[in-house]
Amino acid sequence: MKNEQDAFDILYQNEPYDIKGFLKNHPGGTNYLAPYRAKDVSKRMEDIKHSKAALYLFKEYKKGGKRKKGPNEGEEEDLERLVDWSKPMLRQVATLGTKYKEWVISPVDRNLRLFGNPILENLTITPWYVVPIVWIPIIIYLIKSGAVRYTSITKGWLRNVCVMGKLKILLYFSDPSPCIPVVLYVVLGLIIWSLLEYSLHRWVFHIEPSGRSKLMIYFHFTIHGLHHKVPFDTRRLVFPPFPAAIIAFTLYQIFSFVIPESCVILVTAGAIAGYVVYDMIHYYLHYGSPEENSYFYQLKRYHNQHHFAHHDSGFGISSIFWDKIFGTAIRLRHLKMGIKW
Repeated sequence: MKNEQDAFDILYQNEPYDIKGFLKNHPGGTNYLAPYRAKDVSKRMEDIKHSKAALYLFKEYKKGGKRKKGPNEGEEEDLERLVDWSKPMLRQVATLGTKYKEWVISPVDRNLRLFGNPILENLTITPWYVVPIVWIPIIIYLIKSGAVRYTSITKGWLRNVCVMGKLKILLYFSDPSPCIPVVLYVVLGLIIWSLLEYSLHRWVFHIEPSGRSKLMIYFHFTIHGLHHKVPFDTRRLVFPPFPAAIIAFTLYQIFSFVIPESCVILVTAGAIAGYVVYDMIHYYLHYGSPEENSYFYQLKRYHNQHHFAHHDSGFGISSIFWDKIFGTAIRLRHLKMGIKW
């Protein structure tokens, strides 16, 4: 039985709630909630104008049962009655049809099982630390091999030009160190990733299935919809290495068509490094406690708004630069005091 001292009980519309489990995840922080312990928050919640998604999530913490049965009792429809949370979710989502869009942006505080097959399921579950463990050695290897290729190709090209032009003396003045161009190409990869991060999130991850195509529902839910449905499932906040490797290989093949052979490996290494930074920032924005006025403090507030209020904007995760460029930036309101998570 739960220790009463561990509870954080509040009253809302004459119904008791225990939001202890939500304190660390609440976008408004613990310091905004602390004064309301054991109090009625009905008026306060009406004044704050919580989003529909936030109010839906709030129902998760109702004591004595998460939700009432449905609209016949004057409550909003309990969309969770449309699925069975004790069973794998992927095989169920396509049956939601036109209800899928509303269901997937109505968050719950639960863990989600995607596949019935344990091997497939484990491939979709990734602790945050697996990402740097897997990818940092690969990035180092790619930078090293990319530098070797760059040096080999560019110096070979320079030697041929100099010999053909009888300017052999230039060989003695050419810089033998490729460090500067190597760094520049890696940085170029980072910049390319930042645009890819925004583009994928906006135009691929947030594609809106009509509900008529089961394939589109499967695709949307697998790549991103599940994250909006269970935003606090720590096992699903970073991208699993196996599908990430497929995407990395695909990007390399695309880069090979448009980027010179001498630097394509270096640009790819930079793009993968950008992905790792993005994934770590994304995890931190959900579970970190950044200091007020810090860069990550603003990003955490920004990402919370994307999840719970503005699903159609605020697509930047590691940066809001491209949101400003493309006109999808979220304007954060001024707060009377800083948030403490």
